[in-house]
Amino acid sequence: MWRALNGAGGPRPFERAQPKRREASAFGGNSIMLPMIGKPLFAVREVEWAAAREPLRAVRRTVFIEEQQVPEELEWDDEDARSRHVLAATEDGKPVGTGRLLRDGHIGRMAVLREWRGRGVGSALMERLLRLAHEMGHEMVSLHAQTHAVGFYARHGFSVAGGEFMEAGIPHVVMTRYLTADKRR
Repeated sequence: MWRALNGAGGPRPFERAQPKRREASAFGGNSIMLPMIGKPLFAVREVEWAAAREPLRAVRRTVFIEEQQVPEELEWDDEDARSRHVLAATEDGKPVGTGRLLRDGHIGRMAVLREWRGRGVGSALMERLLRLAHEMGHEMVSLHAQTHAVGFYARHGFSVAGGEFMEAGIPHVVMTRYLTADKRR
């Protein structure tokens, strides 16, 4: 029936967007573009802290300091200058999400603006961070997950590796993921 209404070629109702694809874009050749039906596109790319400090800080300030009431002195540290960062931005350049990978394989500062949550931004950020960790030769990555986000990280292959603890006044757990098939539990 849908073919009769829409013709032979169009998408069917509720059909999901195609899987991510790499393409040249204004975001650079190594960006991940995610097609989204009826929603603006965004891209995730690796950025240098020195060059992208302001958009990275803007997202983290909104999510951590304003929304979650993390004290500002706990949000900013010397690791930013030494870490690898990823930034999600709309086609018009608006930053919507961020994350970082420390040299020891710790993933952190995952943040997505409220109006962009549930649209695949966090997953795209995580995929890029995991790829960076693999490229750096890490066999395992770890993170401190806010307890409300454990399900998100579990969907990306992470397992809880310890009990609950408080960080910046927010309950967290340590989660880990092996990146090599022979090390997976």
